Amino acid sequence: MRLSSPEFRHNQMIPKKFTCQGEDLSPALVLEDVPPEARSLVLIVDDPDAPMKTWVHWVVYNIPPSVSRIEEGSVAGKQGVNDFNRTNYGGPCPPSGTHRYFFKAYALDTELDLDEGKSKAEVEKAMEGHVIQQAELIGLYRKQ
Repeated sequence: MRLSSPEFRHNQMIPKKFTCQGEDLSPALVLEDVPPEARSLVLIVDDPDAPMKTWVHWVVYNIPPSVSRIEEGSVAGKQGVNDFNRTNYGGPCPPSGTHRYFFKAYALDTELDLDEGKSKAEVEKAMEGHVIQQAELIGLYRKQ
């Protein structure tokens, strides 16, 4: 399984448009080679370089496995709560320096029996034992 974006390459800078200094839109994402046995997909975006803890920017679950592209600013599943205390995408907004933003896609052998608005921890707990494959895309951002 592969995860990419037409907006930025792996380990390259995320355009300002997709950050707190721009329009704060989620970037378009492309999912390729999803395993045929997948029943749902999960997308988690977080920043391990944030002070104090890994900062959660976006949690989306129960994405249909047939989804091969998530368009800019759109959602393809149920959204969980992020560390901005919102149930939507929160773009990069590092307090200082260049941070890494991990876009992680997981193919699961089941749909998650979760309502909208669950935390990353609750989603990860429900995913346990169900991950078939995963893919990762890292974007970078530094405030300008």
